[in-house]
Amino acid sequence: MKMMRYSLFVMVVLMMASCAKPLAKFAIEADDKKAPSKIVFNNSSEKAESYLWDFGDGKTSTEVSPEHKYYLSGKYNVKLIAKKGKKMSETVQAIVIDPPHDCLISMETNYGAMTVRLYDGTPKHRDNFIKLAEQGYFDGLLFHRVIEGFMVQGGDPNSKNAKPGSRLGSGGPGYTVPAEFSEEYAHVKGALAAARTGGPSNPKKASSGSQFYIVHGQKATEDVIESMETRKGIKYTDEAKAAYLNNGGTPFLDQDYTVFGIVEKGLDIVDIIAGVKTDGSDRPEKDVKIIKVRVIK
Repeated sequence: MKMMRYSLFVMVVLMMASCAKPLAKFAIEADDKKAPSKIVFNNSSEKAESYLWDFGDGKTSTEVSPEHKYYLSGKYNVKLIAKKGKKMSETVQAIVIDPPHDCLISMETNYGAMTVRLYDGTPKHRDNFIKLAEQGYFDGLLFHRVIEGFMVQGGDPNSKNAKPGSRLGSGGPGYTVPAEFSEEYAHVKGALAAARTGGPSNPKKASSGSQFYIVHGQKATEDVIESMETRKGIKYTDEAKAAYLNNGGTPFLDQDYTVFGIVEKGLDIVDIIAGVKTDGSDRPEKDVKIIKVRVIK
């Protein structure tokens, strides 16, 4: 009789355990929360058999304790759903990914490497460029449009393995980036800026999602600088004026195209690329290839 009671007790306990609802719990670990940032999610859920993570940036996972990389700064709501049979439990935690500070990019080409600093004052362009660089988006693309004394342009995904003579310059990731104009950032030599579609179809001057150019330019005179200030309502900083007078640039593009970085090392590489022979479409006769672009700081 006692044995039967004990067996019934064990069965009840097991049934209660098997019917228990799961409890979703997790903790967030990160050495650095500046974008791009790899976050570790430590799952401490109870009585669960499977999991579904939503990282808040459109990505999901079914791993127990996943790692996830956030490329853009911002606030994300991370949701974990713990399941057991038809029962489930969910919990949500917010994580804030901070913008990078003094973000440096290495751009390696078949003519040499450049180091580019991305501006914090243009966060949408900075974060987008970081995201694409970390994804390897630019690797293998060409500087498909080169005009000496003006600029060198790349970032068209259609340029990867493009055949000689093929028309380039219309490709992109399928989205644009809102313009971020600043008087602090001018089209001086070495400036990194976003290409865009011109004309009445783009009244807000939104930037291409991936195409960019690096200014080569020509030396400007004080008269030209004063003319630009008057015509465009710009008040150049002393640093921008000195850069235009000493190194040159393309001031007529200011406030029409977003400048979001500057070449800090490798201006000689810009000179070399700008001086290559080109065809009637301004495409280099010998491919100028972007080997890889990576975040180095």
